[in-house]
Amino acid sequence: MVGPQSKQPILVAVDFSSHSAAALAWAARLARDRSVPLLVLHVVHDPASAPGYYIQQSEPELRRLEERAADLLNEFMAEQHKVCPELAQLSELQTMLAVGLPATRILEVAQKVRASQIVVGSQGRTGLSQLMLGSKAQRVAQLAPIPVTIVKAPEHGQPEA
Repeated sequence: MVGPQSKQPILVAVDFSSHSAAALAWAARLARDRSVPLLVLHVVHDPASAPGYYIQQSEPELRRLEERAADLLNEFMAEQHKVCPELAQLSELQTMLAVGLPATRILEVAQKVRASQIVVGSQGRTGLSQLMLGSKAQRVAQLAPIPVTIVKAPEHGQPEA
């Protein structure tokens, strides 16, 4: 937890998608420019297809959800360190796993660490799919008492902002 004299961190929630990679890069630039800590959060949730486990094709046995999520987070961060120089420029970077419903846990962790801002990636669904599926990012933005930035990965062939 961030102490009272500490700078308030930026919390970026990742789900290992290209959209969360874009959100991480955006948040890393912001944290670097503001000289504040960055907290990278992955919320472990139970997929309906494999309750209690994340599936990896190369593994014959199923592994506990939290163990697999930790491995995926480490792999994701290692890859992002290669492609996002801003991560190497941060003086304070922390990763964290939380278990539960993503929107709820993102908000709880943001409050616990006294985050100054939340950054999330979004697929940017529209129309019927948005109405049927909802959006974790939209839910976080609706409920958060602090600023929320929703980052969408650039379309193939479009430059990054």
